[in-house]
Amino acid sequence: MIIRSAQFVKSSPEVKQCPESTLPEYAFIGRSNVGKSSLINMLTGMKALAKVSGTPGKTQLINHFDINGSWYLVDLPGYGYARTGKKQRAVFAEMIKQYIVSRESLHCLFVLIDSRHKPQPIDSEFINWLGNNGIPFALVFTKADKLSSSKLNESLMQYKKHLYESWEELPQIFISSAVTRTGRDEILNYIDDINKLLKEQSK
Repeated sequence: MIIRSAQFVKSSPEVKQCPESTLPEYAFIGRSNVGKSSLINMLTGMKALAKVSGTPGKTQLINHFDINGSWYLVDLPGYGYARTGKKQRAVFAEMIKQYIVSRESLHCLFVLIDSRHKPQPIDSEFINWLGNNGIPFALVFTKADKLSSSKLNESLMQYKKHLYESWEELPQIFISSAVTRTGRDEILNYIDDINKLLKEQSK
């Protein structure tokens, strides 16, 4: 897929304020500091489309970006650590849950995982919640450039082993790096394939 245009559309504090769901949506989510903004900028080829902050938990709204006039890239607030109070984190969690469960135009949720870390309970709980609710999702292991190829493979094998404890079949998995642009074509082609399938089904 070639990205010809990527434009910010709207930031929404509530699901009901999101743009009309006239285009297929692909959302990105992960724990704070997982590299979500960097990945979005890498995918779109625009360095400042999504803000990159040194402060974890900075995304606090549902952000829609129009890609090629044919689909929405959605930047969701991260789950887990954020420099906000318990009450505000609960608001974020409910907003994320409502969007994921109720947004009919969401065709894949990309869950970002830091490839450097061992499986974290908060990620596992979120992934299992997606499965229990029948949400289509894929895993994107970020910051692959921070590991040697052997350490990266070791980390992935460990994560897959952990997932097989709860899953009979694993979701689609991508390896990415915003620095080396690893995974860019694979993720965009995956989205493109889904869009083509949706067009065929609508005929």
